[in-house]
Parts: sequence; C-alpha cells; structure tokens
Amino acid sequence: MIKVGIIGSTGYAGQEIVRILLGHKEAEIVWYGSRSFIDQKYYQVYGNMFQIVDAKCMDDNMEELASQVDVIFTATPQGLCGSLVNEEILSKVKIIDLSADFRIKDVATYEKWYKIEHKSPQFIDEAVYGLCEINREDIKKCRLLANPGCYTTCSIISLYPLVKEGLVDANSIIVDAKSGTSGAGRGAKIANLYCEVNESIKAYGVTTHRHTPEIEEQLGYANGSPIVINFTPHLVPMNRGILVTAYANLKEKVDYDTVRAAYDKYYANERFIRVLDKDVCPETRWVEGSNYVDVNFKIDERTNRVIAMGALDNLVKGAAGQAVQNMNIMFGFDEAEGLRMAPVFP
Repeated sequence: MIKVGIIGSTGYAGQEIVRILLGHKEAEIVWYGSRSFIDQKYYQVYGNMFQIVDAKCMDDNMEELASQVDVIFTATPQGLCGSLVNEEILSKVKIIDLSADFRIKDVATYEKWYKIEHKSPQFIDEAVYGLCEINREDIKKCRLLANPGCYTTCSIISLYPLVKEGLVDANSIIVDAKSGTSGAGRGAKIANLYCEVNESIKAYGVTTHRHTPEIEEQLGYANGSPIVINFTPHLVPMNRGILVTAYANLKEKVDYDTVRAAYDKYYANERFIRVLDKDVCPETRWVEGSNYVDVNFKIDERTNRVIAMGALDNLVKGAAGQAVQNMNIMFGFDEAEGLRMAPVFP
C-alpha cells in the first residue's frame, strides 16, 4: 500500500483523482491539499464525499508532504509545481504533475506560450511525458512525470499511428477540438458562467491555445522532425468530454485496411484505447466517466485526406485517470487498478 498526497485536491481534476483512488486497492490518500479550503472538511467542499472522506484539507507544503507520502499529485495551475519542486523533494518522493510545467522540453517555448517564467528548468530534461501508450518504458523508471494535457492526449492518440507510420504529411494537420466547460477549471470566470455557455458554442484561443506546442512537439517526435499544425479548440455546453476531429493530407492513396492496420499496430493491445468499428464515429457520451479513448478514422478519397477522430473524458483520461494510470506504471501495479469503471450511459 502506497501513501498519496494531492496538492489541488479540490479542483475538478483533483477531485477526480480522489474519486478514483478511493477505489484503488494499492493506494491510500493521506493528504488532501487545497490552498482555498485549508482546515475545511473535504466533504464540505464536495458533498458527494459526505460519510466517505472525513479528512480536512491541508496546505501545499510540498517539503513536509514529501516526507509523508510515496507519490504527490499536483493538480494545480501552471507555475506552482515548478516553483515548489527541488532535488531534496525528488530524492524522497515521486511527483506526477498535471500542469504544463514539465511537458514542453524547450523552456523558451513554454515561457512564450504560458507567459510565465519557468522556476525549475533544470528538471525539464529529466521529466517524462506521461502519455502511457507511447512512453510506458520511460514512465516505469521516472521520478518526475509530466501528465499530458486533455486536448493533447486526445489529439495525439487520434493521430499518432498516421504520423508514426508516415501515412500523412504531418505539416498538413488541422485539429478541430471541442471540450466541456470543466476543462477550464473550477475557478470563477465570467466566460464560463451558465448563461454565457448554455445554448452556445464558440471557438477560443484561436492560433494561441497553449496545447498547440505540446501537440506539435510530441507528434514531431513521431514524425522524426519538427512540425507545425493548426489547432482550434471550441467550448461546448456540457460538463465534461472532448471530441477531436483532425484532418491531414495522405502522402499516397491508401485503403481502409492499410490505415486500420496502422491503428491496430499501436493500439490493439492497449487497455484504454478503443479503435471503433468501421464507419462508427466516436461520441463523448461513450467515454464519460471512464479512462477510455475512442478513436476512428475515415478516408476521403475525393480530397485524398484522412479524417482522424477521438473522444475522451477530459477529467479522466485527459487528466486524473491518466495520472493514476501513470502512477500504476511507476509503482508496478496493474495498469488498470482503480480505473476499471465503465463509461456512464446515457
């Protein structure tokens, strides 16, 4: 049994980590960190935890926390984990960071897109990008893990086989993505109020969304050289879920079986990636509340393009579920421990 601390346990992703780990056979939460609710009972913040979690919320003292637990989840805004981590802490405990602080390998790129100074660039090269299905072997050995972004996870998984197998011109990729409002976090923002979001859909972060360089960097590794893409996210009036529709030019004429073979090569044995049957398009409701990613593709012979599609729950496989999956890999547990919940339907 390992001991777990969560900094940012009262945010949406943090609360999902709590929910998942309460059903985990190998982990015990001993620190519910929350700067906004220190000394309040956790169930007073989330009523669904009444008579389930009686613990009080603690602060974000990572140095003290590192002496009490085996792993720390930091489900916090960008910049916090980078400002807290140091060599002494990493010598005692593993850290799984759900922010972007260690996802991007180039410090200048991180600071350009996130508009903040990186406080611990000395750890960037060491940090492992936690896309389980691609970096599993490195994850097993790491002590600092950068949990991928939600849009990024869905986009990369949807496109990876096409890029890795050289079936598409990676610089022709256009990603159109849509997310529920929980992706913006729990903080109060006028743009996310019910009356602002309900019965509406809008693009945002057009040409400037922070997940763009993350997607480019990871797909660039698959491509064997850097790439530039178009990524446009949209906000839709639902609580959770991400749907990606991505377009890319095929390098040559291919048939369905060839492309399907590429997806099966990488995903046939993956526990949480489901390549759907031919002509079935992913839907967010099929993955809600689960750690699954549903993917599929269509070939447009008229334009010689392929359309890759993916759907996931942004709070589970896009954040907390993937973080727990990474924890399982890091500690040698069954990769699906705590994550076997079926999607919620309808």
